[in-house]
Amino acid sequence: MKKTGLDAMDIRILSAVQLHGQLSKTRLAELVNLSPTPCWARLDRLKAAGYIRGYHAELALERIIDFTQVIVTVSLGSHRKSEFDRFEAHIHKLDGVTDCIATGGGMDYVMKIVTPNLAAFQEIMDEMLSADLAIERYMTYITTRQVKTSQPNLTKLIAKSH
Repeated sequence: MKKTGLDAMDIRILSAVQLHGQLSKTRLAELVNLSPTPCWARLDRLKAAGYIRGYHAELALERIIDFTQVIVTVSLGSHRKSEFDRFEAHIHKLDGVTDCIATGGGMDYVMKIVTPNLAAFQEIMDEMLSADLAIERYMTYITTRQVKTSQPNLTKLIAKSH
């Protein structure tokens, strides 16, 4: 916890918010075993310090619409900073790309792309290949089902980092 400057109560508050999303002052205070006013003051401080990026609902997308999800690994032809910057700036503009992480090792990026169908996915890939993004190689993996998606357990992550 030294790196973050957070105490155990801050971690409990962040863990509760991560697990439950936005909560009433009373409910959050109950979950972390603190009275409501100091709990809310701590939450406000954590928000102001940038520890909470936002609140999101996890939707059951498969119940709403048929869609195609593809995992794509990308290797760039050159490893100049300008090439990485150009690729990343382009990715930020693409609504279909829901996740993109830079990696070390054999591939430079791993992306999750969600589109209405396979043809729409191919349009995104064709556009990326035409955009002079220095893509040397890419591999696609069609997602057949979601097995698990979650956030890391903050309390356990911090406990094991010591």
